[in-house]
Amino acid sequence: MEEGSDYYVVRKGNTVAVYKNLSDCQAQVSSSVLDAAVSVYKGRAWSKETEGYLSSHGLKNPLYTIDASELNKDLFGALIPCSFQDVVGSSSGSNTDFKRKTPVSGFVNNFKDMALCILNFDGGAKGNPGKGGAGALLKTEDGRVICRLSEGLGVVTNNVAEYKALLLGLRYALIKGFKRIDVRGDSMLVVMQVQGKWKLKHKDMIELCKKVNEIKKSFTYFNIQHVRREFNSDADHQANLAIDLRDGQVSEVLGDGC
Repeated sequence: MEEGSDYYVVRKGNTVAVYKNLSDCQAQVSSSVLDAAVSVYKGRAWSKETEGYLSSHGLKNPLYTIDASELNKDLFGALIPCSFQDVVGSSSGSNTDFKRKTPVSGFVNNFKDMALCILNFDGGAKGNPGKGGAGALLKTEDGRVICRLSEGLGVVTNNVAEYKALLLGLRYALIKGFKRIDVRGDSMLVVMQVQGKWKLKHKDMIELCKKVNEIKKSFTYFNIQHVRREFNSDADHQANLAIDLRDGQVSEVLGDGC
C-alpha cells in the first residue's frame, strides 16, 4: 500500500474485511446499513508487517478477509470509527475530517463484545448426594470449540452439580472476554429457575440461583434454554471426567476457537 493511503476495516459478525478504497467499502456497507453487527473503521498506511500478514491469509485484491479471532492489537495502527452515513453517503473523492481515534486493542475487544458464546453445561453425582462433577463446553457461534471445562465438586446432589456447572461455564465465558451468551442445559429445574418460571424452595438452590443472577448482570445479552440430554452429550462427558477430580480442581482443554 502506498504511503499515506487510506483503508477501511469492516467487521460483520466474526469476519473482518479490509478494503483499499472507499468505493469497495461502500458496496459492502450500503447493503448492510441496518445490520447492528456491522461496524466500520478507517485507517491510514498500514505497515509492511501488516501487508505481509494479510497476504499470507489469502489476499484478494482489493479485498482481504480474516477471522476476528486472528486479530491482535498490533495488526493495525490507530483506527477511526466511521458512521454508516460517513461511508455510505461519501464519494470516493471526499476527505471527511475524523477526529476521534480508537486504539486497535479497543477495536479487537469490540469483537468479543459483539460475539456470541454458546455454553453447554451439565453436572452430576455418583449417588444423590455423592461425589460429583461439573462440566461445560464453550463454543463460538459457528460451532468451533473455545474450551472444554471440568471441575471436581466433592460430595453434592445432582441439582447442586448442575448449578455449579452453569456457574463454571459463565465464569470462563467472562474470562474469555465474552459479553453475549446463549446457555443450553438438560436440567429442566435449573433452566426454569434461572428463567424465573419455577419457585425456589431449597436453600442451596436459592443461593446458587442468586449467584447465577448476579453473574448474569455482567453480560449484555443472556439467554438460557432447555435441551434434551442427547444434545448435551459433550457437557455430560466433561461432567463425568470431573468426578475423578479433587474438590475445586478445574481442568481446561482449549479448542480451535479460543
